[in-house]
Amino acid sequence: MTTPVLRMAASALAIAAFGGMALAQDVAREDTVIFDLDRTIQDPENFNWMTPGTKRMHGAHQTMWEPLFILNYGTGDLDPWLATGFEANADSTEFTITLRDGVEWSDGEAFNADDVVFTVNLAMTNEEISSREASTIRSQVASVEKVDDLTVTFTLQNPNPRFLVENFGVRIFGSFLIMPEHIWSGENAATFAFNPPIGTGPYTFASASSNRAIWDRNDNWWGAKTGFQDLPAPKRVIFLGSGGEESRAQLMLSNQLDAAQNVTIGTFEAIQAQNPNVIAWHDDYPYAAADPCARQLEINTTVAPWDNANMRKAVAHLIDRTQIVNIAYEGTTEASQTMFAQYGSMDPFINAVVDAGYGLSPNADPAAAQALIEGEGWAKDGDYYTKDGETLSVNIHVNSASTEYTRTIDMIVEQLQRAGIDARAVPVENGVFWGEVLPFGSFEMSYSWLSCGSVNEPWASMGRYTTADVVPVGERSPGFNNTARWDGEAAEAYTAIMADIAARPLGDEAVPGLVAEAYQYLDAEMPFIPLVQAAKLLPMNTTYWTGWPTADNYYNHPFFWWNHTHQIIHNLEKAE
Repeated sequence: MTTPVLRMAASALAIAAFGGMALAQDVAREDTVIFDLDRTIQDPENFNWMTPGTKRMHGAHQTMWEPLFILNYGTGDLDPWLATGFEANADSTEFTITLRDGVEWSDGEAFNADDVVFTVNLAMTNEEISSREASTIRSQVASVEKVDDLTVTFTLQNPNPRFLVENFGVRIFGSFLIMPEHIWSGENAATFAFNPPIGTGPYTFASASSNRAIWDRNDNWWGAKTGFQDLPAPKRVIFLGSGGEESRAQLMLSNQLDAAQNVTIGTFEAIQAQNPNVIAWHDDYPYAAADPCARQLEINTTVAPWDNANMRKAVAHLIDRTQIVNIAYEGTTEASQTMFAQYGSMDPFINAVVDAGYGLSPNADPAAAQALIEGEGWAKDGDYYTKDGETLSVNIHVNSASTEYTRTIDMIVEQLQRAGIDARAVPVENGVFWGEVLPFGSFEMSYSWLSCGSVNEPWASMGRYTTADVVPVGERSPGFNNTARWDGEAAEAYTAIMADIAARPLGDEAVPGLVAEAYQYLDAEMPFIPLVQAAKLLPMNTTYWTGWPTADNYYNHPFFWWNHTHQIIHNLEKAE
């Protein structure tokens, strides 16, 4: 871990991230917070978040673009941010949001209802805008109306008690972001680069390249002027592409990184042994925080032989989840029982599925898999199954951005190979994976977490697999929903139950039973295969900054690439 080459790589990254730019503006290291970025910035000059492939986790939605609300994972409440509150009608078809008074864009223009209505209408009327958030708004909203400068009313196409948390509450990763009408008006929203960008947040854009983005504090920020929040302590925020686990470890050791992306337990313990200022979510093993996006194997149900439900179920039987937990995750997580993240708030729904007999085993069942495969006419010929001269094989696409992803798929490939399926991992770059492979169905199987969404109720995840979102291979799946292209009688029956659940208020006592009823179709058809729960071991450095979110300082979760990172930055204090 401490080879001269790695030290040189870390030093080069540190100079690129910090030393070189001090020439442009003198900001001391102790006034700068540096976050790890686990990917390259494909187009550093494009800040149009509504276009496919344009990312915003390099600081744009953590420092510059603020959400209306932030879901507090600890309390389950929607904490107000740019908005102060809301009211809904009895059947959840109308929501009225009250905006905070005194909010300004960084150029001094007022942020108000006109900006909200304008941005929502952009998403509703421009089919070329295809980001997941924009597509969701388009599929849910019938109309949006300005009541006055600080009040907006949404009328929905159908009842949806989850509307605000789904679209404006940072439930998972981000939210629908409001753009300044006075800049976007008259621009082609499908091609506008929005450079230089502005936002309402306490930081403004300074510069970006393929491996870094720099944000400087706006000392004239509206939040400090109105008393909403004090100015955040860091004068500069950097998102730095560390280049991988070993180099991010070296940057943490040399105090040139303040918050790192996911690392293995071995790497974390090695960092902490040499730099005791580095902490994690938990003080002790397994250190990691539970991630709401449980991992799964996506299956393209239009591609033979995986268009056959029995073949998909056979693969599910061949996966040894315990082995994945122990080896790929070093015991930091647990096997999934269902598609859901195993938070306590999800227990009623998980228990309903398990009690109905649809829960997953943590161990493989090779005999059950063999019976299904041979029942479909495949026979072992040497190492692999064959049929009509064809070898049973599968390519599994995996995002190469993280060792977590690649290690898991390497493990699954090995398990399938041992069972007689000629499986191969196909690693692809992050932008290709999310921009081309998954949304257009350009895969047989792939590793992802597209059931992500349910953290306190089941519909957010289950609603992603209805027939309403089925599109042909080669056409973009709306909001990454039903990339499996799952269709047919079972999918239709499932969809009908989902419509029933969607219309019920949160906490309806009939929902757990309906979840179990719907899950019989997922269990029978297996359009995707749940694997393991996800956990993130995120090293946080207290050499320069304290106030990081931890299990003992639980103001919200620690995933600093999410839109709620505003809360993290505002909680940071300079170390003594």
